Amino acid sequence: MKIANIDLGEKPVLLAPMEDVTDIGFRLMCKRFGADMVYTEFVSADALIRSVNKTQQKLVTHEEERPVVIQIYGREVDPMVEAARIVEEAQPNILDINFGCPVKRVAGKGAGAGMLRDIPRMLEITKSVVDAVKIPVTVKTRLGWDQDSKIIVELAEQLQDCGIAALAVHGRTRSQMYTGEADWELIGKIKENPRMNIPIIGNGDVTSDLVAKEKFDKYGVDAIMVGRATIGRPWIFQEIKHYLQTGEHLPEIPFHEKMAIIRQQVNDSVARLDEYRGILHIRRHLAATPIFKGIPNFRDTRIAMLRADSVEELFSILNRIETDFAEYLH
Repeated sequence: MKIANIDLGEKPVLLAPMEDVTDIGFRLMCKRFGADMVYTEFVSADALIRSVNKTQQKLVTHEEERPVVIQIYGREVDPMVEAARIVEEAQPNILDINFGCPVKRVAGKGAGAGMLRDIPRMLEITKSVVDAVKIPVTVKTRLGWDQDSKIIVELAEQLQDCGIAALAVHGRTRSQMYTGEADWELIGKIKENPRMNIPIIGNGDVTSDLVAKEKFDKYGVDAIMVGRATIGRPWIFQEIKHYLQTGEHLPEIPFHEKMAIIRQQVNDSVARLDEYRGILHIRRHLAATPIFKGIPNFRDTRIAMLRADSVEELFSILNRIETDFAEYLH
C-alpha cells in the first residue's frame, strides 16, 4: 500500500494517534516491534501558532521512527493552515488532520469529531490544508456524529475530492465515544465504492492477530490502525505482523522480556521528562498492560505499583512481582 509516494508494504499495521500515549518513546518502541507507520499525539493548531512549548515539543520526531505522521486539530481554517505550514517545517512524512477525537474539550468546541456537525467547514479546512503544504495530507475521522448521521460513505468521497492522500476511519460515531463495538461494515462499504481510489485505513477494536487478519480479509481495507490495544503491550505489532505473514501465532514472549520492555518504557519516559512526570506518564501503560492478568491476590501489589513515585520504588515492586508471583507468570 502506498500513501502518495510512501510505500508501506502489503497489509500495513499502523500505530493510532493517542493523546498522552504516543510520545516519541512509545512510538520508537512500537516501531521496534513492527509498526509500519506511527502517529504523534494530536497537536492543537491554536496552541502551535501561539508557540506553546509543550505543543511544540510534540513536533519532535526521530529518524528511526519514520515514516512518521504528525496530526493536528482545530476548528478554524486560517489557524489550521498556519499550523500545517509549521508542521511541514518539522519534516514529518505525512500531515494528518484529526476529525475524530470525541472528547468534550475538543469535539464540544467544534474541533475533532465536532467537525462531523459542520461538514462544509470540515471540507474547507481539508482543502485549504492540502493546498497549503507539499507533503501528503491524510484525514482520520469517525462514522458520523451519532447513530442517525452515519455519513462516512458519502463523506469519504468528499474528502477524497479535497485532495487527501488516505483516509482513516474509526468504526464508531462521536456519540459512542469508545463504548460498544466498532462497526466495520461502513468501512467496508467505503472500500466497495468504485469512486474511491485512495487507501482506506480501518480503526477500532483491533485487539489481536486474529482480529487484524479478519478485518483485512472481510472488509478489504488497505491498512489497519491499532490504538488502545497497544497500551502496555507494544509487542502486539510483532504478533499481528507474524500472523499476517505466516498464518501462525507467534510464540508468547517470555514474561521476563515483557518486564524488561516495561522497565525500558519507564526509563525512556523518565529520561524524556523527569522522574516525577515520567512515572506519572507511564502509569497508564502499567495500568493497562495485560501481563499481570490472572495473577491472584494482586490488588495490593497493583495499587502499590501505580502509586510508586520513584524509579527505585517502582523497580523494587516490579522485581518483587517477578519473585513472588513467579509460578503464575509465563
